[in-house]
Amino acid sequence: MTIAGLGALGALNAKLSWYAARSSGLVAWSVVTLSILWGLAVSTRLVKRKGVPAWLLDLHKFLGTLSIVFVAVHIVALWADNFVYFGPRELFLPMASAWRPGAVAWGIVATYLLVAIQLTSWMMKRLPRRLWHAIHLLSIPMFVLATVHGFTSGADSRNLAVQWVALTGGLFVFLLVSFRVLAPRRRTRAASVRAAARPVPAPPETVPPVETQPDERAFRGRSADQAAKVAELAQIVESAAAAAPVNPH
Repeated sequence: MTIAGLGALGALNAKLSWYAARSSGLVAWSVVTLSILWGLAVSTRLVKRKGVPAWLLDLHKFLGTLSIVFVAVHIVALWADNFVYFGPRELFLPMASAWRPGAVAWGIVATYLLVAIQLTSWMMKRLPRRLWHAIHLLSIPMFVLATVHGFTSGADSRNLAVQWVALTGGLFVFLLVSFRVLAPRRRTRAASVRAAARPVPAPPETVPPVETQPDERAFRGRSADQAAKVAELAQIVESAAAAAPVNPH
């Protein structure tokens, strides 16, 4: 190997950590974007959830785990780079870096949010549904912070391809978030319209009660029978009194 080749290899080794930091950061942002897009697609029912294979439902969790891996590679590569010093304090404490402290702080906060979201995703079955959902909603602010971090601190922010990829991903996220927010209102409004257009059934007709008049003939017949029985009973009493012997005093 010539001296020029050795010099090129040494220069490559010196910049290897910097290239790894740049590439892992871009890949981490792309994986995070895909994970958010897939989660929004499932939650907005753009993908039919009934009868969906299990691997499709697990893809969202896999992409979240993969984003953690590439973020870890990004942090390790920054720590190994010698051009700008990044120690534990600069990597994990916002505004502690001497190199673009604001831009690095956006990435640190986005990393903390990503870790919280992924940890709660792994523990979803052990956490209350409301707590998991509230933390999971932080994925949208995390995406915004990661995008701002990439454009303010990344060396590839002026790359036209990177700009178009970021613009496309951000546009899709914005559209799906808007659809996710407005979809319940549309369903509620449609249900209200259907309920208003549905004909109201008429109340059942009430039939007035028929007043029954007592049968006068039957009443007169019963009265005559009762009178005859009373007269017959009186005759029997008179006959018994007449036949009874009179005791002398």
